Amino acid sequence: MSEKSSSDDAAGLSYAQAGVDIDAGNALIERIKPVVKNTFRPGVLTGLGGFGALFEIPLDRYREPVLVSGTDGVGTKLKLAMQLGRHEGIGIDLVAMCVNDIVVAGAEPLFFLDYYASGKLDLDTATTVISGIARGCELAGCALTGGETAEMPGMYAEGDYDLAGFAVGIVEKSRILQPDKVAAGDILLGLASSGPHSNGYSLIRKVLAISAAPLDQALGDTTLGDALITPTRIYVKALLALMGEIEVHALAHITGGGLTENLPRVLPAYHCAEIGRDSWPLPAVFGWLREQGNIAEAELLRTFNCGIGMVVCVPAETADRATEILQQQGETVYRIGQITRCDSEAPGVRYS
Repeated sequence: MSEKSSSDDAAGLSYAQAGVDIDAGNALIERIKPVVKNTFRPGVLTGLGGFGALFEIPLDRYREPVLVSGTDGVGTKLKLAMQLGRHEGIGIDLVAMCVNDIVVAGAEPLFFLDYYASGKLDLDTATTVISGIARGCELAGCALTGGETAEMPGMYAEGDYDLAGFAVGIVEKSRILQPDKVAAGDILLGLASSGPHSNGYSLIRKVLAISAAPLDQALGDTTLGDALITPTRIYVKALLALMGEIEVHALAHITGGGLTENLPRVLPAYHCAEIGRDSWPLPAVFGWLREQGNIAEAELLRTFNCGIGMVVCVPAETADRATEILQQQGETVYRIGQITRCDSEAPGVRYS
C-alpha cells in the first residue's frame, strides 16, 4: 500500500494546478486597458477593474429617454476563425450583431460588455479578440465599459473559445421606430453587406465539408477564406446620420433568416415587402455556396443576407435624399423594393 508523503500534503493544490491561471487573467487586463480606454465616450464614469461599470445617462439630450438593450454571439463562425487562425475580426462581428440590432429601434449605442470563455486562456488570442471588440465599439461609437474573461478547464477543447456580447443604447421615446410608422408606398433601400456576416455558418461549414474546397482558393478578387471571415459591417453611424436628417419609418437588420424572415418583423399587419430579386447583385460568396451546396433559391434567401445587411424603409419622396446621405456615409445602397398592402394579416415578403 503506497503512502502519500508529508511534502505532498504540505504543497497542497492550487487554482493553477486545476487549470485556471489568475496571473494570465490579470496580464490580459493590463494588455487590453489601452485599447479599451480608446473607446470611452462622455458618460463613462469608471475604467476596467471594478465590479460593475458605471455610465451616466445623457439627460440633457433627452426629454423621455428609453434604454434599448441587445445581446448576441458570433455562432459557429468562431470555428472558422479557429481553423484559419484569424481572430482579429471576430470581435467586430460580436459588436456588430448587437449594435446593428438596437439601432433598428432608432437607438444610439452607449456602451458594450463582452464575455470571453475558454478552457485555457491564450493571452495572444484573447488580446486579439478583445482588441477587435474595442475596434467594433469605435466603429459603433459606443464605449467598451467592461466584460468577463472566464477560464473553464474541461468545458472547452484546447484552442476553443466562445463569445457573447451585450449592448445598451438610448432613444427618445417619441422617436422609437415601430411598425405603425410603415405605410404602403414606402421605399425599401438595401445596404450592402460585407459577406455572410455572422449568420448561417453551420450551413456554410457543412458546404465546406461536402465540397472539400480549400479556403485559399480564389473567389473573385479575394479568396474563399477571406470572403467567409470578413467581419460584419456596422451600420450604426450611417443610420444615426440618416435619422438625424430625415424621417425613417423602419429599419431591419438582416441576420439569420435573411430578408424573408427579418423584414416582416418591422411591418404592420396587412402589409408586405415587394422585393425585386434582380435589384442588387448576388455577391460571389453566396453564388459559390448556392452552387456547391445545391441550395434552393428560397432556402438561400431565408438563411443568408445574400448581400443586403440592413434595410431602410423611408417615404417615397425622401428616398433619393436618403440614398444620397447613406452614400456620403460610405454605404453602398440599392433600391430593392417597396411596401404594399396585402390580404394576409401576417406581414410577409414577396419576391419578383
